[in-house]
Amino acid sequence: MSSASQLKKLIREFQQRQPIRAGSLIMTVYGDAIAPRGGTVWLGSLINLLEPLGLNGRLVRTTISRLSKDNWLAPNQVGRKSYYSLTASGRKRFQNATPRIYAGPQTDWDGTWCLVFLPNHLRQKKDTLRRELGWLGFGNLAAGLLAHPNPDMEALKQTLELNEVEDEAIILNKARHSLTSGKALDKLVHECWDLADLGQHYHEFLSRYRPVYKSLKESALASDEDGALLRILMIHDYRKILLRDPLLPTGLLPAQWEGTSAHQLCRNIYLLLLDGSERYFSKNLETADGPLPAPSAIFYQRFGGL
Repeated sequence: MSSASQLKKLIREFQQRQPIRAGSLIMTVYGDAIAPRGGTVWLGSLINLLEPLGLNGRLVRTTISRLSKDNWLAPNQVGRKSYYSLTASGRKRFQNATPRIYAGPQTDWDGTWCLVFLPNHLRQKKDTLRRELGWLGFGNLAAGLLAHPNPDMEALKQTLELNEVEDEAIILNKARHSLTSGKALDKLVHECWDLADLGQHYHEFLSRYRPVYKSLKESALASDEDGALLRILMIHDYRKILLRDPLLPTGLLPAQWEGTSAHQLCRNIYLLLLDGSERYFSKNLETADGPLPAPSAIFYQRFGGL
């Protein structure tokens, strides 16, 4: 199957998902393409980008409005054009999530854990905190107690600050499990994180995108727009899995963990699509000052270096 046929197949599969989660897809576009280029885009150019994927202008406008109400985006009207920028909190959340998506497997681990205690008086915030700490990979050990073997400590700090609990949550870092049996540790990992389900999602990702990689190596896509659309769909599918992945050190993962293969496949396809998709974004996504600015230097650190 040609690259063009693979793209049509992916678009068709995306459109068949009901309901289409437009907000999630738009967040993928912001995180992958817009945030590294300043975080602001003209709504009209965003609508034009997403229309081939089956998102019409009305749906995009409604979704953007909802994201603004949720404090992810902030509007700015210039003449008859509306521009939407990441809010300060939205930008911080992307900064926390981006390394998880593009960084790859965690191979280094000193055998210690980070424990987060949420006191009882935080009862009203516990659900939100569990969800947001879950995005950072923390597992729920018990009521009010979460753990991760190798977390991003800066992301943890920012998450607690955004939820205004930095002076109330109790953090124990570098806690050791030297007296814990291997059997107990395996059971803990099994209870905190559903690695079997996660592995199945990685398997499905590999089955979907290995033929795409094979086709791309044999024949290039017809246009830069096609490259941009394929990149968005792939990162969207990969991101949905990664945001559920605790990114445990390899020593705690099952043998032949397919998350490692999925990361490598995603990187390989991303590199093939990079130049064409970036040209498309530069020519077709606008800010009030003209085309999107060039990506920041940190953008080129993705996947171990682009």
